[in-house]
Amino acid sequence: MKIRLTTVLVKDQAHALDFYTRVLGFEPDTDIPMGDVRWLTVTSPEGAQGVEVALEPSGSDFATAYQDALYQRGIPIMAFGSSDLQSEYEKLQAKGVSFRSPPTAMGPVTVAMFDDTCGNWIQLF
Repeated sequence: MKIRLTTVLVKDQAHALDFYTRVLGFEPDTDIPMGDVRWLTVTSPEGAQGVEVALEPSGSDFATAYQDALYQRGIPIMAFGSSDLQSEYEKLQAKGVSFRSPPTAMGPVTVAMFDDTCGNWIQLF
């Protein structure tokens, strides 16, 4: 068994696609219209081939409440790895990404958390 797809809730799919591709450097993968929403996925050019992140609209009351609760408590909805966290942090900061804190050592791992502008905190490690 392997991870093939994971989902991040987003408030606006068009905005999320722009942020995840233009700012974070992910590549569009699947984009299928499904009424008022889309089956929309992105992939990382640095990641394992075939692994996708679905940009899922948080349209239901339950999903919105879950997403808002995580955000208000400062809990990341997802984590992305980087081989050079400091460089990634500086690159994203230069693009205007808002970080909750700079890279911080936490035992054997260094982490930084940023706002994806779609209603989520994302952790980098």
